[in-house]
Amino acid sequence: MKTKKALFIGGIKSGKSLNAEIYTLKHSLQKPIYLATTEFIDDEMQKRIEAHKLQRDAQFETLEEPLKLYETISKQKNAVLVECLSMWINNMLYHGFEFAEMKKELEAVLALDKTVVFVLNDVGCGIIPDNALAREFIDISGKLSQLIASSCDEVYHTIAGISTRIK
Repeated sequence: MKTKKALFIGGIKSGKSLNAEIYTLKHSLQKPIYLATTEFIDDEMQKRIEAHKLQRDAQFETLEEPLKLYETISKQKNAVLVECLSMWINNMLYHGFEFAEMKKELEAVLALDKTVVFVLNDVGCGIIPDNALAREFIDISGKLSQLIASSCDEVYHTIAGISTRIK
């Protein structure tokens, strides 16, 4: 099976994660890897994580890595679903990484001869936030989404549970 890169982008709770999971399962010969990036946990986030675990059931092998995407993905033999890049960007900012470092990390992942499916929140359609950190997050997310989309074989925009292929 030919390796593929795909991006599922959409709003929060748009259905992109489920559709990305289905896509990953279809494009993997063996049990795929679910690379969970969420690092910061409160009670509400824990409930979200549990819902995602129930949704994917035992169909995926779950790895948790909040920062080192390339290092983790490069070691895998099976398809990898990165869930999600928005949380990864959040983690990278929290730990003091700059845009250039994030870009370099993603470029290395995109250069791998592996099937990788990315999930990313579309955060650029709202108002301009009133604080610098939120503006930086949105700017970085937008720039990285362009980088990823340009390198992916397929890109899907998800609204109301429906993923439409845009590339």
